[in-house]
Amino acid sequence: MPCEVKPRFVLLYGSQKGQAESLAEGIAEVAEEHGLAAELSCLNHNEKYNLETENAPVVFIVSTTGDGEPPDNALQFVKRIKEKTLSPDHYKHLCYALLALGDTNYANFCNCGKTIERRLQELGAKQFYATGYADDGTGLEVVVEPWIEGLWKAIKGALSKMASNKAAFVKGLAADSPRGAPDSTMPDVQLNLLRITDQQSRESIKAPVSKSAAAASPPAPGTHAAVSDLRPAVPTGSSVLASRSPGASAVSASAPETPGTDDGRPRVSPPASLTRSLPPLSESSLNLPALPPPYLDVSLQEADPAGEAVGPSNVEALSAAPVCRAVQLTTGDSVKTALLVELDVSAHPMVTYHPGDSFDVFCPNRAAEVEEALHRLGLSDQRNHRVHVSLLKDTKKKGAQVPSYMSQNISLLYLLTWCLEIRSVPKKALLRALVEHTGHSGQRRRLQELCSRQGSADYNLYVRDCGLSVPELLAAFPTCSPPLSLLLEHLPKLQPRPYSAASSCLRHPGKLRFVFSVVEFPACSWRPAGRRGLCTGWLFDLINPVLLSPGEDESSVSPAPPKIHVSLRPNRSFRPPSEPSAPFIMVGPGTGVAPFIGFLQQREQQRKDDAEAVFGETWLFFGCRHRDGDFLFREELEGFVSSGTLSQLKVCFSRDDHEEEEAGASSARPRYVQHNLLLASRPVTDILLRRGGYLYVCGDAKNMAKDVNNALMEMIQTELQVDQLEAMKTLAALREEKRYLQDIWG
Repeated sequence: MPCEVKPRFVLLYGSQKGQAESLAEGIAEVAEEHGLAAELSCLNHNEKYNLETENAPVVFIVSTTGDGEPPDNALQFVKRIKEKTLSPDHYKHLCYALLALGDTNYANFCNCGKTIERRLQELGAKQFYATGYADDGTGLEVVVEPWIEGLWKAIKGALSKMASNKAAFVKGLAADSPRGAPDSTMPDVQLNLLRITDQQSRESIKAPVSKSAAAASPPAPGTHAAVSDLRPAVPTGSSVLASRSPGASAVSASAPETPGTDDGRPRVSPPASLTRSLPPLSESSLNLPALPPPYLDVSLQEADPAGEAVGPSNVEALSAAPVCRAVQLTTGDSVKTALLVELDVSAHPMVTYHPGDSFDVFCPNRAAEVEEALHRLGLSDQRNHRVHVSLLKDTKKKGAQVPSYMSQNISLLYLLTWCLEIRSVPKKALLRALVEHTGHSGQRRRLQELCSRQGSADYNLYVRDCGLSVPELLAAFPTCSPPLSLLLEHLPKLQPRPYSAASSCLRHPGKLRFVFSVVEFPACSWRPAGRRGLCTGWLFDLINPVLLSPGEDESSVSPAPPKIHVSLRPNRSFRPPSEPSAPFIMVGPGTGVAPFIGFLQQREQQRKDDAEAVFGETWLFFGCRHRDGDFLFREELEGFVSSGTLSQLKVCFSRDDHEEEEAGASSARPRYVQHNLLLASRPVTDILLRRGGYLYVCGDAKNMAKDVNNALMEMIQTELQVDQLEAMKTLAALREEKRYLQDIWG
């Protein structure tokens, strides 16, 4: 009998760091289970697909990066569909569905997905399934899982409708119908599943997804680099039903305690935790994601450790810059430790930066955590063996390939130190895979719960929101013994950490300065000692031998300077106005002030070089906890005011003012930068709305940036006497004109 030809659909992704790609791969892998054939491709690989003639349903999975920009591997596609020469019916034959990934902590939420969808509709394309907008700020799976579950029915409905239209068209031709051919485009299918276009509708979708979602705590503050597109993905595919095993309940770490004690008093059940659940979850049947197919064949080969590479794998493309100065900016009793590092980049003429630019710092995993991973894998004695990675010959993973960062001539120790993000938060796909390598039935059950749809609230609470790392997860489930190949398949690439330049080349030629605060993760039941951020902890240890305390003489320290591998990240939009006469306002509390030091150093030098030039006003809104403890760059900022470089310096101290209030001070002063903005409402709005000025915001995305945005809305409403909608349109116009710019992190 001839082989059955499965109906096809096209699956296209745009992904910056792997999340959207992994979701697309997951959909492609399970398509066959639904009787469908997925043709998977990256958006920029336009030689592999042709939307101009495509007559099958098309599914887009796209993320957003930077300040609402398309991922690198979707840029060409977005530019192509934005061409003004395309006619309004260019894609009238096309039917599509779209899943957009983003983070509501950032202003341009899912902007790439929205841009693609808007342009497709302008070109005549028809939507066959409601768009999903997944929010990494609350958990991508809240939207992703139900969206994918409904996708299969929608695709089949679209295929059926297209087949009916085609049959009607052929029949019309045969009958020589005077009405001509029917429109073969795909009308909308009313599924009413996910049309998440604003915060209100996003909230309304959460309740039916997980009955226990209300138990999840709000996301914990993150580190400098907020990412909404990290690999591996939330698992996709057909659900597997897993019932609670009666035999497992007697030994399960998640099983409830018996109702009484030996003396007749009621027994109190221990609270839920990472390793323990409570009813109703512990007694529920579970919908598990499909098991991710293995695709890597990994072997270890003995080799001479001599000549082993040191430093990041792409070291030839980086600049190894020695530290020429390191100063602690905060006093010892500050809540956070902020440090200034100055690098000597004079030997690297390609590192020519502008105020507002950032650069990547490449750091290794901590040696103790690498040793822990080697021990857990049972490979401590093979640390210096060379790792050989190839594709499994019989893998069922669509588009499988060996990751480019897994070079064939590196040791296992080097791989775990410089290539893999072993501290990454385990995604549900990894949890699902770990189930198959866990011996204890109770621990297996708990891992199943954490990766199930029913356990989404527990996953958010105990894994995602608290930044649980893979080593911490394995420590909590001691009978879980994954093979090395599984970790290589699921652990993402070790990413560099971005920092803003805190200097100007005009003021400090050949030097590059940056500021960082040491990130501290608090202790908890599975993290008894707490820990420091990976990069900030490494930087602190690296510069500690040459670190100067506030006021300490630089000549008193003279050890050999350490080196840091860096790579420039130009930010062509977050820069001072090209026209010196344009006024601008800067909002940067805490270490968010860093890029504005570069702005002001540049402006001061320009004023010295051209005394006849006209320069616009400059305002800076700065805030910190204590005037005497963490007022970063105080002397330099006050010097800018004295020289006239900085027109207005508005400062606030949240804890000093709070203490004054508790002491019964008669009038409380502004505590946060948004309060000072409101006090300066009239001159600020005048600069922005009547004098063509610019506004720059740098710092925390989850709180400060939102509060500043809300304050601006209130100021515009008051000063222009308009409603909230008009104020929102005014701010949107400022963003569109690149006069309201943000460099924020979550």
